[in-house]
Amino acid sequence: MLFNIAALAACGPIAPPDQPIRDDDGVIIEPNPSTDPFALLVGDCLDDALVAVDAGAEVQSLPTVPCDGPHDSEVIASITLTGTTYPGAEAIAAEADLGCIAALERLVQESYLETPYDVSYYAPTESSWAEGDREVLCVAYDPAGPLTAPLG
Repeated sequence: MLFNIAALAACGPIAPPDQPIRDDDGVIIEPNPSTDPFALLVGDCLDDALVAVDAGAEVQSLPTVPCDGPHDSEVIASITLTGTTYPGAEAIAAEADLGCIAALERLVQESYLETPYDVSYYAPTESSWAEGDREVLCVAYDPAGPLTAPLG
């Protein structure tokens, strides 16, 4: 039995299938095509350009990848919304737009209008809000193509 444990340890870090595989510093070191969005951290990189999300639809998983290789976007901020009543998609979008643009400007130290990057976000839906979800995850991407290094 000890041999099996040693063999598994030699393979590297082990994580549940919906969790990103991270090193001791918390950096993603292996791709995971189906990461739980609630497991994402600021600084994580995604291959999410082909993830189709309909308005109001819940995202069940996102593909994560190491940031030192090509990737579609990077999580640049986490915004916690407040309130007990769902504010509506438009109110969330307005707050997310302002917060995500400000986060990008802080990260790259340039005006949003001067940077080549754009922002998007993953936000609570009405049903996830009812379950306590208040997190907006801001992501930055380059409309011209994949990022090849971390933005931060």
